[in-house]
Amino acid sequence: MSPARLARCAERALAAVGRGAGDVDVLVVDDAAIKRLNRLHRGVGRRTDVLAYPLETPGMASPLVGQIVISAETARRQARRLDVPLATELDLLVTHGVLHLIGYDDRDPVEARLMHERERQILSAGRRQPPARLWRGLLDAPPARSPRTKQVRVDAVSGDPRAEPALRRVRRAARADRASSARRSTPRSRAFVQ
Repeated sequence: MSPARLARCAERALAAVGRGAGDVDVLVVDDAAIKRLNRLHRGVGRRTDVLAYPLETPGMASPLVGQIVISAETARRQARRLDVPLATELDLLVTHGVLHLIGYDDRDPVEARLMHERERQILSAGRRQPPARLWRGLLDAPPARSPRTKQVRVDAVSGDPRAEPALRRVRRAARADRASSARRSTPRSRAFVQ
C-alpha cells in the first residue's frame, strides 16, 4: 500500500467534486478495527470496507472535509475476488469515501447507481484506467424496479418521481461543493494518510 498513492487518489477525487482545497484524513486499519468502528458509530456489528466521517462544520471556513477509514483486509479480499490489483481496489474505496463525505449515499439503489457511476467517472479520468471488472456487482446489476412498473434506465431516471429525492440530494451536494470550493482560497487539497 502506497500512502502517496492513497493521498493522490483522495486529492483527485476532491478536485473532481469541486473540493480541490479540501483536506481529508485517510486511515487504513484491519477488519477488527473497522468492525469496532462500524458498531460504535453506526450500530452495525460487522466489518465493512470503508467508513466516512464528514467533519465539516456548516458556516465555518475550514478546509477539513472529513476522515475515511478503510479496511486493508477487506480491500484485499475484494481485490482478489475481482482479480484486480489491491491498489486499484483502494483507489475505488478512497473515491467512494470522498463521495460519502460530500453527501453521496448508497443505501438507496438509485443513489447507489449514481454514486458508482460518479466513482467510475472520477477513476477513469486518471492516467491508470481501471479494469471493467472493478465495477462487477456495482454497475452490472440492473437498477431496482418496482413490481408494478417497468424497469427504468438510470441514465434517464430524472423523470421518474421515485428518483427525484435522490437526484435532488445529489444535485444539492454538487451545488454545495461548487459553492464551497469557490469560497476557499487554498489552491490544493491535502490528504493525510495514517
